[in-house]
Amino acid sequence: MRVVLDTNVIVAGMAYPAGPPGRIMAAWRRGALDVVLSPWILSECERVLPRLGPFRALSADGIRDLVEGLAFRADIVRLDLLSLSEAAAAGVRDLMDEPVLAALLASGADVLVTGDKDLLALADRYPILTPADFCARHAP
Repeated sequence: MRVVLDTNVIVAGMAYPAGPPGRIMAAWRRGALDVVLSPWILSECERVLPRLGPFRALSADGIRDLVEGLAFRADIVRLDLLSLSEAAAAGVRDLMDEPVLAALLASGADVLVTGDKDLLALADRYPILTPADFCARHAP
């Protein structure tokens, strides 16, 4: 199964491995999921990780190494004009979420997994699930 993981799922999974995001990250590590990320999602991870307790002690190089490790294991999708335009037309409440939806659209992934309420509001039109719902349906 090909899944796009939103930044909040990746960060929560790394910081709190016992919860649903952690289970998803573990499934990815053992090869049970094909994860699709975009340069935008990776960049957001690099910005957010240093703010979290478990990662505050890491240097900028350490954070960059973590993010490069994510990129190495993922399929990287480049956002194109069509996917960005469709995401913009979808009416995402937070403009910062458009590139995440565009990653789903450009990649043709089966599902976007996110905890973001603005993206989840579009679940009636796009395959978008919370980490808990993804785990309940696909038992990673």
